Amino acid sequence: MTAHSRPPITPLRRPPVRQATLVRSDVDHTFQVFVREIGAWWPVQPFSAGQDQVRDVTVEQRVGGRVYETWQDGTVVEWGVLLVWQPPHRFTMTWTGTPAPTEVALTFTALGPALTRVAVEHRGWESLTEAQLSQDCALPGGYTSGGYSKGWATILACLAAAAEAPRSQPRRHR
Repeated sequence: MTAHSRPPITPLRRPPVRQATLVRSDVDHTFQVFVREIGAWWPVQPFSAGQDQVRDVTVEQRVGGRVYETWQDGTVVEWGVLLVWQPPHRFTMTWTGTPAPTEVALTFTALGPALTRVAVEHRGWESLTEAQLSQDCALPGGYTSGGYSKGWATILACLAAAAEAPRSQPRRHR
């Protein structure tokens, strides 16, 4: 094939949502804050089904483990199931908070003894219809208008604040 007869490059129709943040904390601590303390720092308003009814968020730390919220009245709402579990560097899960299931991958990369890059890739948007892509998520506009991108930026900022907080300080972000 010559340079003049290259096949056209087809861009991704629905690219993944990607966000990242730097956390002034070591990779082990940052990962543990994410998975063990998620119920304390995750902004359940507006990023949960139960909002102010949420008592806790749980990550069952193994492949096949569930990620779910528990309400004050004992109701459990599943967020997804862990597909990949490689502490303290990454995990991937299904995401059922979308009109059709998608996938969320988080990576934790040590950049120094007390600096970690946390990146999220929310993918699988091909399974949603055009109408579903435009539906509001926790934020107005859904995928089409950047609601998921803004949402993940907010969530990662809350994680950074929790992981960087002095260890004796409460980490509530409700």
